[in-house]
Amino acid sequence: MQEKLEILKNRNGFIAALDQSGGSSKKTLANYGIEENSYNTEEEMFNLIHEMRKRIITSDSFNSSKILAVILFEHTMNNKIDHRYTVDYLWVEKKIVSFLKIDKGLAEEKDGVKLLKDIPHIEENLKIGLEKGIVGTKMRSVIYEPNKEGIKALVKQQFELGKIIASYGLIPIIEPEVDIYAIEKFGAEQILLEEIKEALQEYHYNLIFKFTLPEKANFYDELFKYPNVLKIVALSGGYSRKKANILLKENKKMIASFSRALLEDLNYKQNDQEFDDTLKNNIESIYDASVNKYGKDN
Repeated sequence: MQEKLEILKNRNGFIAALDQSGGSSKKTLANYGIEENSYNTEEEMFNLIHEMRKRIITSDSFNSSKILAVILFEHTMNNKIDHRYTVDYLWVEKKIVSFLKIDKGLAEEKDGVKLLKDIPHIEENLKIGLEKGIVGTKMRSVIYEPNKEGIKALVKQQFELGKIIASYGLIPIIEPEVDIYAIEKFGAEQILLEEIKEALQEYHYNLIFKFTLPEKANFYDELFKYPNVLKIVALSGGYSRKKANILLKENKKMIASFSRALLEDLNYKQNDQEFDDTLKNNIESIYDASVNKYGKDN
């Protein structure tokens, strides 16, 4: 675990999000060129998703020179690549750290936010993840408007789960996404930052934050004054890869944790050379935006 922690703290790169779950897998496959009429069952859908992820992970361009870690869906963690479980393959063959998406989707919107649904058997899942070799977890909830009561409840839920996760020696990625189309997005971000600073007064474990790219560049940088904040990473949030990279370059201490933007322009019909060239271009552009910032000497 110490070697993995050092990688997260000190190596340049970004976190690849390959954690699309049941709710987003159909759209992910469609973007990859596989339409819904190509499969009949959920199992077939997840198997197609795993084949896509396997093709990505085994590509020569998907390596530790640019990628620190990968966020995985449970189905991917429990499946194999070249006779190794995915987490083991990533670590042994690539020296890339793995996180596990543990959330089970979003509750109905209330007070301008969508909290996490209950996560049944969370501690059992954490034990399984530990056995597989994960270093931490990720859970996503969403903010749609600057409602203080709703945002306070959302932050409280995220940090309560964070404490459970940290008690197993794991690092939580806390992801309070502010929807890019949120009403008064900057107002929501201001409330979110204040609630997080308050929560950090009582939270003393390592953690990573995953935020929507903020309206004001470098807005979340002050959170680095808390020594347990290892990284602040950005989700692409519906922006194109080009737009997300431009915004990320403006945020000097933020690195990427892109999902859809990472997969942009990949298609199952591409031959190996076409696929690898496209993935390499995506990875290099996201790495560049994570490391080489506007106005920064490199």
